[in-house]
Amino acid sequence: MERIQAINRSRIEWCCAELGMVPEDLFGVAGVSTERWAEFWHDDVGLTFNQLRKLADYFGRGVLFFLEPGPVAPEQVHTPQFRTLAQQKPELSHRLKLLIERVERQRAVFLSLREDLDDALWTPFQAPDLPVGNVAAAARQAREWLGLGEDRHDFESYRKAVEAKGLLVFRTNGYNGPWQIAKESPVAGFALYDAQCPVIVVKKMAAEAAQAFTLMHELAHVLLHKTSWIDDDSDLRATTQGREQDANLFAGLVLVPDHFLASIKDADRPEDVAAFNEWLKPQRKAWGVSTEVILRRLLAVGRLPQATYQAYRAWSLEAGKNKKDEGGTRMYRHREPKHMFGDRFVRTVLNSLSARRITLAKASGYLDGLKITDLHELERHCAGT
Repeated sequence: MERIQAINRSRIEWCCAELGMVPEDLFGVAGVSTERWAEFWHDDVGLTFNQLRKLADYFGRGVLFFLEPGPVAPEQVHTPQFRTLAQQKPELSHRLKLLIERVERQRAVFLSLREDLDDALWTPFQAPDLPVGNVAAAARQAREWLGLGEDRHDFESYRKAVEAKGLLVFRTNGYNGPWQIAKESPVAGFALYDAQCPVIVVKKMAAEAAQAFTLMHELAHVLLHKTSWIDDDSDLRATTQGREQDANLFAGLVLVPDHFLASIKDADRPEDVAAFNEWLKPQRKAWGVSTEVILRRLLAVGRLPQATYQAYRAWSLEAGKNKKDEGGTRMYRHREPKHMFGDRFVRTVLNSLSARRITLAKASGYLDGLKITDLHELERHCAGT
């Protein structure tokens, strides 16, 4: 089998250094023996195309990346947004770094397709002029900017409101795959700031209410801080001063403004914190938020003792240990791209396909590798919604 000789080994070394590994560890990745790998690395023996492709896939690069001469220019490989997240959390896993880059490629695809379509109906992102140093006022204005009324809300309605303002909102998959944030990862979501089209990524969780809070928390980083950001579960509970506290306060106020709290009667509050979920069930359903978010808001306005909130937190954490994580389901494969990438991204791809701007193969690739039959089923599904 023909072997490729002009492989830039220094680029392989650079990729290894990023992951904290050494080239000697790669023989299994390339699918060769240790002896064959030693011949490649030390004796200038080439690799087959398939072997090089396996290496490229592992590092999340194209094959041509390892055939280009010269050293790697990190500023050309990684975007400023990627570098911001990597500097914020240097311990990011290889898998999560690949996901961030995958999200960035999807954004580039979206903008390219939009430009080709010349879609006058699409509203480019334009950040509202929010007051600085007053999170409560900023949250009120942001809620008006999003057009959130008194209607019942859930994650999808919040997502639709955010996407209508020119952002993309992705939600990762619950099952194992390239679009999943691993269940064991503490990361709950991240935002990639861009003046033209920011992207918010929310981890798939068992409770949609938790996803809604993550969405608004990341939106706070986009609107208040105008920067890329990545958050662990602990960041979404931060109460100390700083950007995380501001983002949590913003999210709580957007989801549960002060006047919403009037529907809650303190006299009806149960003695047993285990009954709080049932007590606040009407509000949770109407606002699409968790019991904890409502309790935080009651705590903030002085209507709930700190000790009571902490007691509920302790009970909730213990109760959560016994919950079975069902993960994701692939029963409706054709709908998965819409769940992951949102209605705006999916319709842009389908409109480009309909206008013959892209091929079926490209549309399939942009939509998580959908089979052609599933892609046509997705077209029918979107036409009916």
